Amino acid sequence: MSADSNLAPIIIKKVKKGGGDGHHGGAWKVAYADFVTAMMAFFLLMWLLNATTEKQRKGIADYFSPTIAIARVSGGGNGALNGDSVMAEATLSKNGRGATTLNPTEAQKARGLDGQSGRSEAEDEAFKELEEQLMGHGGESLVAENALKHIITRVTDEGLVIELFSLNGRPLFQEGTDAPTQLLVDLARLVHGVSKAVTNEVAVEGHVASEPIVKAHSEVWKKSAARADIMRELLVDSGMRPDRLRRVTGHADREPSVPDLMATRNDRLEIILLRDVGG
Repeated sequence: MSADSNLAPIIIKKVKKGGGDGHHGGAWKVAYADFVTAMMAFFLLMWLLNATTEKQRKGIADYFSPTIAIARVSGGGNGALNGDSVMAEATLSKNGRGATTLNPTEAQKARGLDGQSGRSEAEDEAFKELEEQLMGHGGESLVAENALKHIITRVTDEGLVIELFSLNGRPLFQEGTDAPTQLLVDLARLVHGVSKAVTNEVAVEGHVASEPIVKAHSEVWKKSAARADIMRELLVDSGMRPDRLRRVTGHADREPSVPDLMATRNDRLEIILLRDVGG
């Protein structure tokens, strides 16, 4: 017992080895999670852009940047009523044939409302129904679904504008010519099928992209007018009565749809169901 009592107690000391980078052990997981989230958002955005039409994308954009309309059409005068006199042509809102062009001529400018506001509202409702019918054709066939990618519509003071436009690899006309593709033939039938629901007169307007080389004698005027006339013929061949066609116009490259003047998107046709401004 005495011998055992003289032994020094054994003390075990545990030393923790410190690591300079120990507190960074999980940081890469957070960075990786952020990367995966960003990639998922990116691919969702790409899918959304591919799966929606131009009109639907505009609606989504408008949802995130809402605006409050002060008036359906803008007037040319000062004051709360946008005009000094209901009979003053200089201050009346534009409302009639030709009023939607960027620089309307004197003959094309609207001449006044003449108490037609009630009829205009009824036409607006009819035009909106036509829009819904036209954009609702997507599920009927593969041809119609592909065709909807080339169509946007809008109701203006002039009437219902149905815009048909080319896309990269999917032109309305054979390159550099006024020869229509099968796509345009299908679109003409689709437009005529919807337009049969009303009796409004029709205007056809042609637009083309600018040429990459400036020529002494540019063909853009002839080309746009020829393409508009081809569209008129396609509508008639589809069954539209010739007497419904009010005018056929070529605008060359003077009214681009996108800032890039040579973009394929500027190759387009506008079929306008004109408002009834008669008595």
